[in-house]
Order: sequence, then C-alpha cells, then structure tokens
Amino acid sequence: MSSTQPLPLEGVTVVAVEQAVAAPFATRQLADLGARVVKIERPDGGDFARGYDTAARGLASHFVWCNRGKESVAVDLKDPRGLEVVKRLVAGADVFVQNLAQGAAARLGLDAAALSAAHPRLVAVDISGYGAEGPYAHKRAYDMLVQCEAGLVSVTGTPEQPVKAGIPAADIAAGMYAFSGVLAALLRRATTGRGGPVEISMLDSLAEWMGHPLHHGMHGGESPVRTGLAHAVIAPYDAYATADGERVLLSVQNDREWRRLADQVLERPELAGDPDFATNTARTANRGRTDAVVAGALAALSGDEALTRLEAADIACARLNTVADVAAHPQLAARDRWREVTTPAGALRTLLPPITLPGGAPTPMGAVPALGEHTDATLRALGMTGGQTAALRRDGVIVDAALSGGPDRS
Repeated sequence: MSSTQPLPLEGVTVVAVEQAVAAPFATRQLADLGARVVKIERPDGGDFARGYDTAARGLASHFVWCNRGKESVAVDLKDPRGLEVVKRLVAGADVFVQNLAQGAAARLGLDAAALSAAHPRLVAVDISGYGAEGPYAHKRAYDMLVQCEAGLVSVTGTPEQPVKAGIPAADIAAGMYAFSGVLAALLRRATTGRGGPVEISMLDSLAEWMGHPLHHGMHGGESPVRTGLAHAVIAPYDAYATADGERVLLSVQNDREWRRLADQVLERPELAGDPDFATNTARTANRGRTDAVVAGALAALSGDEALTRLEAADIACARLNTVADVAAHPQLAARDRWREVTTPAGALRTLLPPITLPGGAPTPMGAVPALGEHTDATLRALGMTGGQTAALRRDGVIVDAALSGGPDRS
C-alpha cells in the first residue's frame, strides 16, 4: 500500500466565474492542490486575459500563468438557459469564486450572500476592487489604479519618479487572500458544516501589504521616501556597479556586519570605528559618503569577485537578475522547480507552485484549457441530452472547442 498522502483538496469542486488575474490566480492555487476547478467563460472570446498578449507561443502569458489545471466551460450568463447551467454546477460545488464588475454577480444571483443563503455548505467568494460598500464600491479597479490608491506607487521608484510594481501586485495580493480565505472557510465547514461568504477586495489586500510604510507614516509622522533599490533607513543597502557591468546588491543589517564589510570587502578596516560610519544611524545620515565608499571598492571587482568576497564575509548579497537570468537560475534548476504544462499551443515550461508538501502526491500541473474545451462533457455530466446541447450551441449560448473549430489560440 502506498504511503503517499493525497492532494489536500482532492474531491473539492470549485466553480469560478472569473476573469483577468485576481480570481484566476486564486483558483489556480486550488487546482494545484487537487481541486477540480470549472472555469466559466464568455462564449465570445472567453476570459479577456486570453487576449492580453501572444507571447507564450501565441497564447497570453497572463492566461497561461493563471489557468492551468482548469476545465473551461463557455456559456452565456446573460441567457437564462446559460445562467441555469451555472447555477446547477454551483449546486454541486464546494466553492464558488467570482470577480465580475461590482453588482454584476448580484444581478445574476451569483453573489456570495445569495449563494450562501441557498447553499449553506458552499464557500462563496466575492473578489472586488474596493469592496461592496463605500464611495469607491462601483469604481473600476485595475491593478495599476489600486497600486496607486493603496499608496504602493508612492513608495516605489526613485526620489524623482514614482513607479508601479512590475508585476500585478494588487491582483496577486487579492488572489492570495482569496486562496487562503477559501482554505480557512473549508476548515471551518469541516467543523460547523457551513461554508459561508468570503469577501476580498484588492484595496484591502494591498493596503495590508503596505504595513511597514503605513505604520511608519501614521506613527512616525513622515511617509517613507522613495529610494530606488536603496533602503529608507538602512545603509549600505543598494545595488552597486562592478567592473564588468554587473550590478551587485548588498545589505548591511547591523554594525557587526559593517565591520566585516569594511575589513574583508572594502579593505578599509579603519572605517569600522570611524564615527561617521560606525553605526547605522551615522551611515544613513552620511548615505552619500557611505555609498561612495562601497561603490568605489566594488567598481574595481568583477561581479563574481564581488559576490565571492561578500559571501566570504557573510554579507547578504545578490545579483540584479533579468527575467532571462531567473529562467536560468541555478537554484531553481538545482531544486528541480521546472515542469512542462500542456497548452493549446503545445508544452510550455513553467514553475512548480511554491507550496511543497513532502510525502504527498505530486502537483498535478494540469493543462491550460482552450476556450470551451470542457463545455460538452460538463453538460453531459449534468444530464443534458445531445439535442439540448445542440440547441444551446446553435443559439450561441455555449461554445465547445472540440466542436467549433478546435482549441482557441487567441
């Protein structure tokens, strides 16, 4: 008998009316843990993230990232027959997730409050930009806009130029809180028998991630300044150019580390006790001189030499990697973190999810679905006849990739 533990969410069914990043990212985490995720998409193009770009061999990179391991059912929710299909699916599900525009789910009867009342065991998740109430409830909420509203952009960038994060931080934050909220609600259901609603907003999620600068500003009286790659209250903590054009980051967290840096890396042991540099307070006050001393020493070394010297002195350091560098990162390769996932455009290389469960069944890494790929099979499982599904297809209420020209490659 195998001693391998089953996937934690094996046997859990999730129905998701989702688009873009936040909800799809949340439900992909559930699929990675073994849940069956049924993704409801519009027949006329599906999740609009399918059209963001064509970088992944003709597929959208966002969509490939957020939608592996799901079943795609393409159905028109504005048609009563299509809405009835989704409601039948929800009646047999454990979890429902939606991130439609504010108010749209309620008009369809698919909001968490309505579904929780009808199905007490269901965990029903509403993901919104700003929450269901308040003056911002009905504002459009895209990632960059929420990054600005949450203050992230105000602390990111250089003193001269604020910039947004290079990843959809608000979407990811909301997606991860939705994921953990589902797990918490399922755990509660195991003891109480009731699922209940879960509410997540992008603003709430990203505002929580702003904890350090928020508390610094509220309680310290001043908002943190933008410092590029530097740290607002620690020095030296920045990226420094080396002789071969690389940029090496280092971080000195305490005065003991500064003494090692001065002696073993900078080869200026006299700086260890110099009152202008001996304490972090002094180094921060004299940041320009501190950075100049460090930059001068590293500029004489190659990137490899600088990192070797820093590591020998036990100073925290890193390379400023490009995306291509990450794709070839030796640590990811050494830990066997890469897999291939099936897509309508062929096999694509992708990372394993960060959650590792030693001794458990392997992560399924299911295929990225074509639009409507599972519509016909899903409707058959609901007991619909071939004639009924043919009528829905004829009227444009559903789309099935296998019967409408093959996999979607938009």
